[in-house]
Amino acid sequence: MAGRFYDQWTIGDTLTHEIRRTVTETDNLLFSTMTHNPQPLHLDAEAAKASEFGRILVNGTFTFALMVGLSVGDTTLGTLVANLGYDKLVHPNPVFIGDTMRAETEVTDLKDSKSRPNAGIVTFTHRLINQCDQIVCQCLRSALLFRKPVG
Repeated sequence: MAGRFYDQWTIGDTLTHEIRRTVTETDNLLFSTMTHNPQPLHLDAEAAKASEFGRILVNGTFTFALMVGLSVGDTTLGTLVANLGYDKLVHPNPVFIGDTMRAETEVTDLKDSKSRPNAGIVTFTHRLINQCDQIVCQCLRSALLFRKPVG
């Protein structure tokens, strides 16, 4: 499904995104190395085993990126001018290799753009949820979206 234009959203709209994703060791390893993140909790099985988690902890920035990515097809695909920012990012529960993620989105604010009459700002609350129904990541995302073309 393509994203929606600014004027097709209403506050309170809620979406459960259909695409799910099981996090693999390769996901975590590649993301950590591509972003030059040497945190032993993400890469060193022995260090992770000695931690309170007892196993490799998936890189939180991967978790965040996955949450946003799972939402794009239903929210902003083809209608985005720009992402303006992310706020109140939290990781209330850890993510481990083998966890299966799903995402939900709620529209929490709409604001006409003052500088672009053909666009408006949508604030989304994104949530990433694991197979145990625990929220593992949540944030607010402000996106500048085009209005639906006239005609």
